[in-house]
Amino acid sequence: MPTTEDKMLGSLLTALTAAAERSRSAGRTTSERIRRFETEQLTLHVLAATIVFLIILPVLIAALVSTKRAGIVTSIGDLAPGGHALSNYRRALIGLEFWRFMLNSFLMSVAVVVGKLVVSLLAALVIVYYRFPYKNAVFLFILFTLLLPVPVRFVPLYRLTTELGMSNTFFAITVPYLASATTVFILRQHFLSIPASLVETAKVDGVGPLRFLWSVLVPMSRAVLVGVSVIMFVYTWNQYLWPLVIINAESLQVAQVGLSLLRGQASTGEVAWSMVMTGSMLTLLPPLALLVLFRRQLLETFTIQQK
Repeated sequence: MPTTEDKMLGSLLTALTAAAERSRSAGRTTSERIRRFETEQLTLHVLAATIVFLIILPVLIAALVSTKRAGIVTSIGDLAPGGHALSNYRRALIGLEFWRFMLNSFLMSVAVVVGKLVVSLLAALVIVYYRFPYKNAVFLFILFTLLLPVPVRFVPLYRLTTELGMSNTFFAITVPYLASATTVFILRQHFLSIPASLVETAKVDGVGPLRFLWSVLVPMSRAVLVGVSVIMFVYTWNQYLWPLVIINAESLQVAQVGLSLLRGQASTGEVAWSMVMTGSMLTLLPPLALLVLFRRQLLETFTIQQK
């Protein structure tokens, strides 16, 4: 007959065995979870890398074609890097004077960015810190302009610009872009996040609205202003249809329209495509440089816009 001590010892051994089995089972479960997690992460990374590669593939093809003497691609072998990159870029910039188109785009973009910032800062200041009748209705009307598609505004804007005698001038490609509902909205959202105590302190110190804007709001909004400036610069730099219609003089045209002029300057189709890809890579460089340099401010701007 087993004694009480034997029974207790047997129960203890059974409990220890069960605990060890549960520990091994838990270890196997944890290992399986870790392997499953690693597999999922690897799948996500491969999928993300594939998507990124597909996105940048056209840019890579354009860069490769811009290095070749003949620009037509008929097989995979034609995508091998060529040895005419320096001559192609020199011919596009200097020989075909593509630098002039890029300079016009740069001047247009800078003028639009500065003008938009001034108008949007003043509009956001009034909407946030001033009290006047139907203020919310005015702000909703500003946002309502975002619903108007470009084709609806194109013909009236063309007629107005022509009647004012601004067609075929630098003002024609800058003044119509000075108002921006998106920039006003982003700055309004940012100004609302600034403590109201600063406004009261400024009033007590006798600080006027414009000085408050320049000395308080602008320094506190530096990152947001840089972010919206990059967005506006890229948007203006990529304008094609409006400059094509409103500007007749080739010396005033912008880079996006100049790409088609590069194609027309060439004598054969093969060389033309090589020049077009060279011009495309040149027009890509300024926006890309800004996006890389100010990516942190852009992320902060998008975060504010989502609040």
